[in-house]
Amino acid sequence: MTVLPLFKAVTRPLLDYALPPRCAACGTVVAEPGTLCAACWSSIDFLGDPMCEICGRELPGTMGIGGQCGACLATPPPYERARAVMRYGAVARGMAHRLKYGRRLSLAAVMAGHIARLLPEGDHEGALIVPVPLHRWRIWSRGFNQAALIARHLSRKTGLPVELDLLRRVKNTPPLHALGARDRARIVRGAFALAPGARDRLAGRTIILVDDIWTTGATVTACARLLGRSSAARIEIVCWTRVSQSDD
Repeated sequence: MTVLPLFKAVTRPLLDYALPPRCAACGTVVAEPGTLCAACWSSIDFLGDPMCEICGRELPGTMGIGGQCGACLATPPPYERARAVMRYGAVARGMAHRLKYGRRLSLAAVMAGHIARLLPEGDHEGALIVPVPLHRWRIWSRGFNQAALIARHLSRKTGLPVELDLLRRVKNTPPLHALGARDRARIVRGAFALAPGARDRLAGRTIILVDDIWTTGATVTACARLLGRSSAARIEIVCWTRVSQSDD
């Protein structure tokens, strides 16, 4: 045993006694850091089939696997695949808000661990991870971009490279949480731009676009549309949580 693992093995019981690991959602003491307690885990509504194979929208159980929703059939979106870990609920909302507003930056690693399972190993060789950007004024006031934090940890867990500055938010949009889909789409129109030289770095690549919360999809769709006008070969979107169409 090398020195560092030995040191961790000796000090871990002391640290757990003084600062016991707590549930990433509710703060209850748990056995391992970065995990959820049984109550929080059992309350999560993980998203899975049947869902639209493109946008990930929930479909009726009779649709089976591999179907597409009416919206994607009528107007194909500017991306090939979008997935989220769980439906927006108490756990998803609490963790996202504690990261974004409570500065619990360690939660980004927990979220990335779950998001990594949305990217099957071996299916994304050569892909590039790109976070949805924040406007510089928002970063200065908050101190960080939560999507970029998640993207960094996702890169470490998957081994895929991450580019934090390919996309830029050039329009400081107002908060969108109280707006409907149409108003969101209108406000984010023209809000993003590619950085100088981005087209060459995107050429022929699969882009994994990362965000924390999908509400109506207006923000990630605007980013994907811009990336689609570049030379990227394929665009996929992964998020921590998604508001169900019944909750929109």
